[in-house]
Amino acid sequence: MSYTIFSVLTTKRAELDTVLKDDLVSRQSQKVRVASAMGGPADAVYVLIEGAEGAVHRSEELLSAVGTRLPGAEGEALYRRFKDEDEAASAGMGLFFTEG
Repeated sequence: MSYTIFSVLTTKRAELDTVLKDDLVSRQSQKVRVASAMGGPADAVYVLIEGAEGAVHRSEELLSAVGTRLPGAEGEALYRRFKDEDEAASAGMGLFFTEG
């Protein structure tokens, strides 16, 4: 499974929403987080698109018009934070359903 991560200024949120509604992109896993909550700038959001290689490539084409792709190590570190967040949420739900 492929992925890409972009930083998009909050002033471009309307354009971002249009990109995320693209027919191909909308069928992929999408996560949008306030960048400052993940150690980034206060005036941006981070966007993770994960899915089929062709769809991720399409999302990169569209997102490049509204944001900046996070390169190499920076992108990988942020991807790990997204995944850690997912795992923590899953573990929390597991505890919720198994206690008692």
